[in-house]
Parts: sequence; structure tokens; C-alpha cells
Amino acid sequence: MNATIDLVEFELGGEHYALDIQLAREIVEMMPITPIPRAPPYLSGVINLRGEITTIIHLASLLGIQERDRQANQKIIVLMSEFARGANVGVIVDDVHSVIQVPESDIERLGDGLSTEFASFVKGIIKIGGENGEGAGRREDGKRRKELVIWIDLQKIVGDRLDPRKGS
Repeated sequence: MNATIDLVEFELGGEHYALDIQLAREIVEMMPITPIPRAPPYLSGVINLRGEITTIIHLASLLGIQERDRQANQKIIVLMSEFARGANVGVIVDDVHSVIQVPESDIERLGDGLSTEFASFVKGIIKIGGENGEGAGRREDGKRRKELVIWIDLQKIVGDRLDPRKGS
């Protein structure tokens, strides 16, 4: 039996990405964000989420992904605080598609030869509708999906930005 991994699939800049489901506390609709003066460009501001002040990070900006026009379906994925160094943190994404269960055989790990900064934040490339026909490969119309999803190490990405020793 092939082991599977549960992930949250979302969209940024027209491409599909995924993060570990255990990092996500909840997904909320976009709401007004209060900007913070002199904050780095990726830091959108803060929101009051049911009485908790939550720092909001614009994930596309942090990853250097070309932004498209603001998407009507933008969401905030609020992270579990233990993965964000105890802070309340949410990330803005263009849309959240679904929770997917991916067989490990449909994940291609990047080799050590790829040494760009971004590659260090990529856990793997997921082949949706993989060659063995398993996994999250169905579209809403019932046809088989065939595409790639970039599985990012969001804990590392956000953790690095929240680490005061690394700066912003």
C-alpha cells in the first residue's frame, strides 16, 4: 500500500501550490487589513480575527511570484501558532481549492543540484493525476486532472521571516 500525504491545495499567480495540512488552522475569507507603517513589502498588515491580532503575510510577494490582478476569491490561510514561532500568522493566497490526499509515489523530490533559494523552500513537485492513476486527480466535471502542484515548505518560509536573527 502506498503511503499518502494530506495537503491544502491553493493558487498563487495562476499556478497551483500546496502546504502541509497540519500547518493550517483555518481558512477565512479576505477581510480588511490594517497596514503597518514601514513594514517590509510582503507584510500586508494585521487583522482582528475573533479577538486575536493576526499578522498577515502576502505569500506571492514573499515568494517573488508575479501578482495578477486582485482575485475575487482571495483567502487567508491562518497557520497553527506552534508552526509560526508562537505568533498568529495568516498568509494571503489567490484561492484555496481543496484538501488533497497525494500518494508519495506521485511526489518528485528536488535534487540537491538545484540550489536556488526558492528550491530550498520546495518540498516536492506533485503530479496530480499521476502515472499510476491514484491520488487527487479528478476535476469537478469528472474528467481526470493532469497538472503539477508545487509543494512548498511554508513552515520554513514563514519561520525564516519571523526569526529576528535573519531580519526581513
